[in-house]
This record gives sequence, structure tokens and C-alpha cells, in this order.
Amino acid sequence: MSLLSWSDSLPAGLAAGVGALVAAARTADGVGPVSDDVALTLRPGPGASPGRSHLVAADDAGVVGYAQLARAGDGAWEAELVVHPAHRRHGVGTRLVETLLGAVRQDMPAGPGRPATLDIWAHGDSAAAATLADRAGFSRGRVLLQLRRPLLDGADLPKPVWPAGVTVRTFEPGADEGGWLALNARAFANHPEQGRWTERDLLPREAESWFDPAGFFLAERDGELVGFHWTKVHPVDPVPPPGAVAAGPIGEVYVVGVDPARAGGGLGRALTLAGLRHLRDDRGIAAVMLYTDEDNVRAVRMYEGLGFSRYAVDAQYRATVAASG
Repeated sequence: MSLLSWSDSLPAGLAAGVGALVAAARTADGVGPVSDDVALTLRPGPGASPGRSHLVAADDAGVVGYAQLARAGDGAWEAELVVHPAHRRHGVGTRLVETLLGAVRQDMPAGPGRPATLDIWAHGDSAAAATLADRAGFSRGRVLLQLRRPLLDGADLPKPVWPAGVTVRTFEPGADEGGWLALNARAFANHPEQGRWTERDLLPREAESWFDPAGFFLAERDGELVGFHWTKVHPVDPVPPPGAVAAGPIGEVYVVGVDPARAGGGLGRALTLAGLRHLRDDRGIAAVMLYTDEDNVRAVRMYEGLGFSRYAVDAQYRATVAASG
């Protein structure tokens, strides 16, 4: 096995190999091994992925492992990795992790200074991932919950009650990007990922086949955007129930945000209900999923109050990286 050089983009052949690897891992594990952010960079083509680097492990059989490293802030890095199911327990994951740590260490300035951090996501939070993380000196940190609820089981789904003065419309591509990005930055100012979105994050998602502006709700007050609910429909369930060959489609509460100045007035709940009713009544979707941080107690409580329950868990593992020498 050889580890290929770092690159800002994947040639078409390697992109296809990585895509096949991701598909094989999803089939074997019952969970997508990479996030949306990473999946969007795995399309064949010459374009670079700003701020991201690709690392591919290959042997004569083809791509056997893949990792992506991205800068998350000053001295902070994030990564995701996946090993082909047929090549696990042969040291591929260990070598990928060691290479990621080495890349972070190499980027650090020489001499004493503040250590860097490397966070690696484990989608599905498997025991194997936890063992690899422990052996490499990582500790468990952020936990992301996937919550779900049925939509066509007759359970109550009340009409949204809007705060006074609030009107709701749907997103207009080509007109609403700037205003939405500004609101998103305010709503998620303390979020480690969502609050950093730019057009480089938004526009590729608008180009995806699943993007539907009719399911992207914007709340306004006095002509200003104050909240939103962006829904998504997966044609196939990305985390099907155990034993299911395929399941879907399934809806997703992709992201809900409210201007902090408007928080606490019920706008988030109303926007969530508007999206859920759209998925049920306009799209005929039978079930819906969402992701939220385990320690976001307020959000978890609101979603549980709307009939959601825990379905799956993703975990992030962190290592502190000191400069060498």
C-alpha cells in the first residue's frame, strides 16, 4: 500500500475510486462514512477544494482508504476518513491517522507555542472507530445526534403559530444568497461549522439535484430576514434501519436558524412545523430526520416536544498536537 501525495482536487480516476470506497463502506456499515461537506468535494473534475486536502491510500486493488483534512480555524483542524471494508484491520486506518497528525504537526510554526488540535468524525460512532481513536491518543468530544419522527402515522403536527409581524416566503435563488448567509452567520455565530458558510458552501448545494427552493422557508419582519428552515429530501435513506436493503425517501430538517435577537419567541418552532408540514403535505414524505448537538439541550428539548426521538449518533474525537522538536 502507498499513500499518495496530498492534493487540492481529485483527478477523475481517483474521484471514482473514492466514490466506490464510500459506497462500499455505506453498504457495509449502514451509515454514510462522510459528511455532506466532504461528499460535495468528491465529484470528478479539475476544480480545487479551497482549504481542504485529499489523502488517498491505494494498492494494486485500487483505493483502500481515504481521508480529507480541512483547516477549521487558527490552530484547529478537522478530518474525516474511511477505510474499505475489505481492507480493515490491516493498518490502513492507523496510517491515515498518523499521516493526518503529521500534516498538522508539519504546518505548525517551529519552537514553543500553542498546540494545535485535530478533530476526526466517526459517523455511526462504531466501536472500531473508538478503538482506533483511543490507540492514536484521541479523546471523545462533540456528539451529534440524529433524531427522527414519522410524518404519516396520524400523530399530531399542529399548524405553526407565527410571532406578531412575521411573514413567511420561500427562498429565491439568485436573490437571497447574501441575506441568507448574513443571517446564517448571526444565527450560528458560535457553531464550529455552520456559522462559517460562504457562497462556496451554499452555491454547490443549490446545484444539487435535491435542492428545492419550495422547501426553503424564510421568515421576515419589517423587510428583514429573521429566521429560516431549509428542508431536504433524500431519495434513499442514508442511514436505513438495520436489515433494510434500501429505504426511502426520507425528509430532513436540514438546518433551522433564528436571528439571536428574535430567539425565544417561538419562531424556531413555527419554522420547524412549517417545514414538516411541507414535507408531509406537499411532498408526501413518510418520515423525517435531523441532526443536532447532544449538548444543545434547548434544541433537543424542542425537537423531542415535536415527536422526534434518538435514532443514531456521530462522534468527534480530538487530539492535541504539539510541535515536533
